[in-house]
Amino acid sequence: MDPSSDTEALVEVGDKYRSHIYGEGEKNTKWKFDAAPNYDVVNKLFEEERSKEWPKGSLEETVQNLVKTFEMELFHKACLEDIKTINRGKPMSMEELEKVGGYNVFLQSSLPDRLRAYDPSTETSESSHHTFASAFPRGFALETLEVYSGPPKIAFKFRHWGYMEGPFKGHAPTGEKVELYGVGIAEVDESMRMVKLEFIYDAGELLAGLLKGPILKEFESDTSSSSSLNCPFLKGM
Repeated sequence: MDPSSDTEALVEVGDKYRSHIYGEGEKNTKWKFDAAPNYDVVNKLFEEERSKEWPKGSLEETVQNLVKTFEMELFHKACLEDIKTINRGKPMSMEELEKVGGYNVFLQSSLPDRLRAYDPSTETSESSHHTFASAFPRGFALETLEVYSGPPKIAFKFRHWGYMEGPFKGHAPTGEKVELYGVGIAEVDESMRMVKLEFIYDAGELLAGLLKGPILKEFESDTSSSSSLNCPFLKGM
């Protein structure tokens, strides 16, 4: 989640953690932020703090590569036709994902508006990306911790983490590591393209870490930025 103007870094050289799609190249891909993303910074964070390194060519490495590539495509590709990690010949609602934006999809909530620490209904794909990229300037790393079953149905445990070194919705940065753990279930076809993907996780685990910092002075009178104080589940965090 670290876009850069260095298009060659991703298009020509590739990314060893997101190489699932490079067989067909990316020269004609349309990017949301005008250029291919460069993951050098977040890859460094990932390599420094990953739990283990999977053997090259193993199922675990393949699953991690697939999930990381899907995340990159969801956040950075402008056209559904350029997304290669899914099998679009079978039912899958990617149109809504593209329209709403990755963070907004994963942070949907049934809580009343006044209790929402983060309200995806008021965010665009671009604004949500800016919000989280600002909070995690070194990136939001993604790691596959365990793979429990192989294709065609793959079940895996993942960890998403980053250091809150920037503000989030009026809350001051803490510099602390913010982590989210969850389980994913992916159904894939014979080409390892996803037909169905399900994530099971607690979004509050992520938001709680982002709301620990005090409200910045310039936001003290902004009730929208301090809405988390009204949430009974987040008081005192």
